[in-house]
Amino acid sequence: MALDVYKEWLGIPEGPRPPDHYALLRLKQFDDEIDRIRSNYKKLNGLVRKYATGQYLEESQALLNELAKAMLCLTDQERKREYDESLGREFPEEEHGPRTIDQVLISQKHITRDQAQQAKEYSEQSGLELRDALVQLKMVPAEIASQALAVELGLSYVDLTDMIPDDDVMDVVPRKVVRQYSVLPLFLDNGTLLVACVHQIDHMVEEELRLRFDGVPVRSVLTSKGTLDEAIAKYYAPGMRTEPAAKAAAAAQAKKSPEKQPAKGEKAEKPATAPKAPPKSRKIEPKTEEELRKNKQLAIIAVCWSVVAAYLLDSYVITPRVFLDLWTFVLFAVLPAITYGVCWGTLLKK
Repeated sequence: MALDVYKEWLGIPEGPRPPDHYALLRLKQFDDEIDRIRSNYKKLNGLVRKYATGQYLEESQALLNELAKAMLCLTDQERKREYDESLGREFPEEEHGPRTIDQVLISQKHITRDQAQQAKEYSEQSGLELRDALVQLKMVPAEIASQALAVELGLSYVDLTDMIPDDDVMDVVPRKVVRQYSVLPLFLDNGTLLVACVHQIDHMVEEELRLRFDGVPVRSVLTSKGTLDEAIAKYYAPGMRTEPAAKAAAAAQAKKSPEKQPAKGEKAEKPATAPKAPPKSRKIEPKTEEELRKNKQLAIIAVCWSVVAAYLLDSYVITPRVFLDLWTFVLFAVLPAITYGVCWGTLLKK
């Protein structure tokens, strides 16, 4: 039996599957409070992340993406209106126009009217946007200022530390484009590409992304600069994503010059082996002075023993003593000479 993650993990009663965005985020129907929408999303996101390991890895990742898309839709003024109308909500004909960033921050009691006026003057003098002026003056954190700007523009705001973008979407946009325009593709939601950025993307960037996604509409999702830079460094680290052009070139090169395979019935050729080197001739090293001294001593000893041997032969072996003088000359002259010659040829030779 398939696991009902909506009921088991989020406590959503049985009913339509998948549930609508409000039921998914545990909100009242047509709730317009952006802070409550973000708060509920953050709580549910943390709850589902507990199951993001082991056997439920795929189910948890799919549910996390679904929660993120629901939050991004309901915090985007234009998309929320369209979604609510699809659920049967009727809006009055006259509505108040969008509030400015300073009005949003004043209503949320982040700044006073005097601080708002001071930030406007600083913005005009420095040429900065009002959001950046508020952050530089340290009146509000960058996240709060970006959220207020999102309300002014009618866009959604995303905290990228709580969200995992879709890998398939990020693979389409190369690192060069992401870094050049400081954008991060998030999801394809109902045929719309959601892109995280610090400033609302201009027409040129939008066209660049539309071409890569076969002409789908592109929608900006605001975030703070710090979290965007960290997310780009994390998801587009060197070696993580191959550029599409480089990937195509590698595939073409592999197709163009594949390794030669042996034909059917043909034996594969063995790689040629290098010829064996001829055996090296033995090199006789010259003897050292110490070795020569020892060998000379051995030669003298050998000659002495030859004299002793001649005496013994002359005295006890050679009989009768007829040619004594002749044999004595042979034994005592020739035998030591032969011994010395042998020693010279072997022991004393360098």
